[in-house]
Amino acid sequence: MAVKIRLARHGKKGYAFYHIVAADSRAPRDGKFIEKLGTYNPNTNPATIDLKFDRALDWVMKGAQPTDTCRAILSYKGVMYKKHLLGGVAKGAFTEAEAEARFNKWAADKQGKIEAKSNKLASDATAAKKAQLAAEAKVKEERAAAIAEKKAAAAAAAAEAAAEAAEAPAEEATEA
Repeated sequence: MAVKIRLARHGKKGYAFYHIVAADSRAPRDGKFIEKLGTYNPNTNPATIDLKFDRALDWVMKGAQPTDTCRAILSYKGVMYKKHLLGGVAKGAFTEAEAEARFNKWAADKQGKIEAKSNKLASDATAAKKAQLAAEAKVKEERAAAIAEKKAAAAAAAAEAAAEAAEAPAEEATEA
């Protein structure tokens, strides 16, 4: 039986959520599967991936073929790199302890990159919010100035009208 590691779609229309599964290649996409290996949520930034690392590695070592998207996910989580290192150990290129050290170094670097991206996204969001608040404050000040200008113009017009009204009876009195 040919086993594939692939995504099974869940979630509502326009808001997909996937289960990473090991399934017979002849089974339908959302149908019968052998084992659930994890979940993948592309709706978050960065995407949320929960993976049973050991089980995924076991399936890949047994010969399960991941789809393109699953291969990218497994590479992102380090399953494919671990498989590569274990292949080197089997060939005698280096020891298992050295392979584990290389993988741990890679995992630490990867985690640092992920945290840096999360921090950058958070700081960009706060900067965008501050810029938006500043723009709103500027618009508010401009509106307040325009309203004050209108009130001053209305007050001047009222004062002018009152002055004209006061002059008109005085002129009528002098004419009479």
